[in-house]
Amino acid sequence: MEQENKNSENKKDDGFAFGRLNYKLLIIGFVIIVFGFILMAGGASDDPNVFNEEIFSFRRITLAPIVVLFGFAFEIYAIMRKPEE
Repeated sequence: MEQENKNSENKKDDGFAFGRLNYKLLIIGFVIIVFGFILMAGGASDDPNVFNEEIFSFRRITLAPIVVLFGFAFEIYAIMRKPEE
């Protein structure tokens, strides 16, 4: 009986699903995703009658989607990571 009380006292149940590091990783992943969407922004033309080739730049077509996908993969890692005891 005494052993059960010690075990229950040593277990710290703070009510959170993840550990502190998991939440930090989730925030970092969210920032990466937002950064990827910022990279996609822009390229609009001021005059609607003039076509702007800048919308097809390497940054918007290739780099930004890769950054966003990396951010989502990072989020999955942050969720799946086992919290420390």
